[in-house]
Amino acid sequence: MIIDLQNKIYSDSNLKRFLYEESYWYKYLNRDYRYFDSFIKNMKNKYSLNTSDKLNKMLNNIGMIQTFLNILK
Repeated sequence: MIIDLQNKIYSDSNLKRFLYEESYWYKYLNRDYRYFDSFIKNMKNKYSLNTSDKLNKMLNNIGMIQTFLNILK
């Protein structure tokens, strides 16, 4: 694996954890560094780090706060 790629992975805790959990990615990343984009996409899907996932979490939190405030009235 390229040193720059290793530095990117080990500097980000999510990437590092994903690589430990899904160790088959070692093989792909060792063979070709261009799999890194796919690696990041899979990590974001697994940990729900996409923009749409973040928006859904925020909307759920707002809905929960509204419900809580309505109960307090």
